[in-house]
Amino acid sequence: MKENLTIKGGDKTVKKSFPWPVFDDSDINVITQVAQSGQWGNPDCLGLVEKFEKEFAAYCGSKYAISCVNGSVALRLALIASGVRPGDEVIVPPYTFIATATIVIEANCVPVFVDIEPDTYNLDPSKIEAAITPRTRAIIPVHFAGQACDMDSIMEIARKHDLVVIEDSAHAHGGEYKGKKLGSIGNAGCFSFQSSKNLTAGEGGLVVTDDENMFDMMNSLRNVGRVKNGQWYEHHYIGCNYRITQFQAALLSQQLTRLESQTRLRNENGIYLNTLLEDTEGIKPLTRGHGETLHTYHLYIFRYDKSKFNGMSKRKFSEMLAAEGVPCFMGYPKPIYEQPLFQKKNFMCYAIPDYVDYSNVQCPVAEHACYEEAIWILQHAMLGTKEDMKLFAEVIRKIKSRSGF
Repeated sequence: MKENLTIKGGDKTVKKSFPWPVFDDSDINVITQVAQSGQWGNPDCLGLVEKFEKEFAAYCGSKYAISCVNGSVALRLALIASGVRPGDEVIVPPYTFIATATIVIEANCVPVFVDIEPDTYNLDPSKIEAAITPRTRAIIPVHFAGQACDMDSIMEIARKHDLVVIEDSAHAHGGEYKGKKLGSIGNAGCFSFQSSKNLTAGEGGLVVTDDENMFDMMNSLRNVGRVKNGQWYEHHYIGCNYRITQFQAALLSQQLTRLESQTRLRNENGIYLNTLLEDTEGIKPLTRGHGETLHTYHLYIFRYDKSKFNGMSKRKFSEMLAAEGVPCFMGYPKPIYEQPLFQKKNFMCYAIPDYVDYSNVQCPVAEHACYEEAIWILQHAMLGTKEDMKLFAEVIRKIKSRSGF
């Protein structure tokens, strides 16, 4: 007799939890030291912010790093510092967190959505040039789930059309493309340290770049428009206080010491889980072999085909997977351009041209991912053991065998 599914009264298959963040006394000690110093705020009284920035820049192989309050602001600072002007167009994917597109609006520019590749969910280079107009100024490729974009193709297109490339690396701390750290390939790379991210202090963001002019401008923008060698109450640009605290910097420096080993463990588990699922009809893990030399697996994503599961909806399958103890999610419910913000053009005070209209945008691959096929396993689960990966695969096969109930 087949074992019952958890939702039918059976035992949960995955009984362990996967805590995140990972920390120990060393993390507590560095926070305690900051607290005891009494130097909690900014400017960088203890030098901890600059220390972390230099450590992370070196880790990425970049010359400069600028920290800030979150990953969304990191993208915004990089885009503004790249020299865009109101009305300029910026190419973005529709399958990503909404901030990748809304920061473009905050810079008074126009997001132009280009569809994703069906086997990676990353921006499809073959569709980029058709979207380029005389107003296009930048491309923001997202290394979605930690899988490297096809950066050779994207950079070639950017050079051909004189475009800036800003890597959204919010999922990609420690990831590599052909041996280069993600974030270090384009004009700038932006990271998030929000609580779910592979490197976290609860919140925070950072931009890496080799461009000294971009670095200086971002440094000013995150510091209320101040400039190098200027006075404290001397403001040259429309900036704001986007600085992080000593506490965040100290914690991030400590967490950074674990990042490489954690990334390699997620990468190994992702490869192993791929092999476990390769013969499961109706389940197709997103593919590798596109230039990534280290995948961060901020998300382990597979494509679900309900026709092989007796017509079970993606939502129902996701609920059953979670009930069995697999930390998972069914992903974005719709592409960014279908959000009310874009459909109703609720852009408020931003100078978006009247011709802009998202009501007829169609990106079929992204839509299919949202509505029908994308299932995410969360990054902290990818820090488990090989036995855990076997259990994840077992759960999927268990659901498949019982899909007719």
